[in-house]
Amino acid sequence: MRAGTTIRRSLWRWRRNPLRRREDVIEGWVLVIVWLVVALAGPVAGVLAAHASAHGDAQRRTERHSVSATLVSDVSSTSPATAAPGGRLDATVRWTAPDGTRHSGKIPVDMGTKAGSRVTVWTDSRNQVTAAPPTTTQAGVDAAFMGAASSFTVATAAAAGYCGARVVLNRRRRAAWEHEWEDVASRWGHTAS
Repeated sequence: MRAGTTIRRSLWRWRRNPLRRREDVIEGWVLVIVWLVVALAGPVAGVLAAHASAHGDAQRRTERHSVSATLVSDVSSTSPATAAPGGRLDATVRWTAPDGTRHSGKIPVDMGTKAGSRVTVWTDSRNQVTAAPPTTTQAGVDAAFMGAASSFTVATAAAAGYCGARVVLNRRRRAAWEHEWEDVASRWGHTAS
């Protein structure tokens, strides 16, 4: 099949044709709009989502800081039923904040760690224990995933909109065909059953 034939076939909805219906023209325009949404809004949504994710991760990296804490008591390996994934148990630790205030909290620690051991604790601006911020690599992966997911969501929504429009237009075409067949049948002297 030649390229010119393919282009002519895809543009049949806009040519003058006695078989062209209003629904065909509407479907053609809906398809053009869907392609524009996918081509323009999809990448924009992806870039905005990736930027927002990267900004949020960067903000978490600046708000959280690590401090050295001391384990208050031994972490027994005799109670693995209460262990977190990776063989860690929650244990109480104490640390001194940069402003000199003393704090304590619970963090997951490897089983078998002895009292007095130094562990790293991540704290927020209020010196509360928090999760470690994402690394630069993790932030990059998160941003890429969020960007791709947002682009995919826009494309999926546009495709779903096109499918919904086709369902409605096909119902209208079927109703028009049934009406035309009733007219033809009445001219032939038959009644529609």
